[in-house]
Amino acid sequence: MTINMARPKKWKNCMSENLLTVLTVVGVFAGVGLGFTLRAVKSTPWTNREIMYVHFTGDLFLRMLKSLILPLIVASIVAAIGSLDLSLSGKIGMRSIYYYSTTTITAVILGIFLVLTIRPGVIKDSDTFKNEKGAYAPPRNITTVDTLLDLVRNIFPPNLIQAALEHYQTELHEPKNMTGVKSLYDWNVGSKYSDGTNTLGLVIFGIILGITVGKMGESGKPLLDFFTSLSEAMMIITNWVIWISPIGVTFLVASKLLEIDNFGALVGTLGWYFMTVLLGLFIHGFGTLSIIYFVCTRQLPFKAISQMGQVAITAFGTASSSATLPITLQCLDNMGLDPRITRFVVPIGATINMDGTALYEAVAAIFIAQVRGIEMSLSKVIGVSVTATAASIGAAGIPQAGLVTMVMVLDTVGLPAEDVSLIIAVDWLLDRFRTTINVVCDALGACIIEHMSRGELDEINARQQEEAVELAQLSKVDA
Repeated sequence: MTINMARPKKWKNCMSENLLTVLTVVGVFAGVGLGFTLRAVKSTPWTNREIMYVHFTGDLFLRMLKSLILPLIVASIVAAIGSLDLSLSGKIGMRSIYYYSTTTITAVILGIFLVLTIRPGVIKDSDTFKNEKGAYAPPRNITTVDTLLDLVRNIFPPNLIQAALEHYQTELHEPKNMTGVKSLYDWNVGSKYSDGTNTLGLVIFGIILGITVGKMGESGKPLLDFFTSLSEAMMIITNWVIWISPIGVTFLVASKLLEIDNFGALVGTLGWYFMTVLLGLFIHGFGTLSIIYFVCTRQLPFKAISQMGQVAITAFGTASSSATLPITLQCLDNMGLDPRITRFVVPIGATINMDGTALYEAVAAIFIAQVRGIEMSLSKVIGVSVTATAASIGAAGIPQAGLVTMVMVLDTVGLPAEDVSLIIAVDWLLDRFRTTINVVCDALGACIIEHMSRGELDEINARQQEEAVELAQLSKVDA
């Protein structure tokens, strides 16, 4: 009798602890159902204005999340680094770099291995792609060198206020006289600032400011307290916003389904490409990352991954690692991780660590080369590996940002930018899966680095407690 009463109580506790995750999963399925229902009730295609109305609620949710990113990133990084011992900050930074480098490189290698083994671009009907070229025009003409230089330029923003609103981009202009012009490298070079936060520059500034505040000691404590309070306030607001996520995700998914013209592409020739990328993401997410987690912590990762359900589902629904950042931090706090680690590691990971994007870009470039009948030599495969890794670092944490950096990967293979159009039909869905892997990788990285730094954190905590006791004793003596 006692056992029978305990089971419902245990089930009730489990449901209450995971209520938000369950509601968000329901939101995804509700969005799929709503999307297909709306398509069925209307005989003619949905117009852009009608889709905008369906997307409106989801757009509000995205705006709320994005409004939290800037104050949360800067405040969290400054507070985290400023409250740590500087030597430990350096160790955490190096551990983060080792982890992110390892996961990104293994993701690229895995993607290249799968696409060269499965060869999805060879298993095709020649008529499938005959009208695809030119269906999609990339936002701008760029070269690999331009993209890498822009990445470095954005690390050092000349104006922090501007960095909160815009990021630097090189722009190529077609010469008036095209005589002797053989490639984009011969075009005229210009520049512009495009809408969108320069997250990388602000992260670097936050790191430097945090180190400075830490070195200032007592004189820097008021500034550190300010950023700590701001970070805590933003997390409280985040907690309010995430309860809207089931509704937001529902309308984001539904509106995206209304935009798709041809679902047949998912099960046709592009299905092989789709399944290759999906297989790579699955193996990387549940295989490679699990092995790295076990090697570093000597623990199985499945309990940690199961607690990240809300993060994964929100990443899938929003298709934006940046928008998911507040929810990732909230989830890690609930898991009991040290905020000094999570607020240092996760914002950096959300900015530069894009495993899913790196894998996808490597697979996509070689797939397009296979479709076009271009033989991939060893040097080209290595070139794709290096460029896909660099492109993933430069990719913004926004929906379908990988399509922009995809241009530089195609340039490595010697393919025109317009060939991105070959994969655009399924990119919207793959974008959601690779964003999910990106975010889960960041969260697991925080768990690993927190575990590896636990002994040093305990020493800092013990030292701080001793100092607090000494101050209390001195206060009593003075009184």
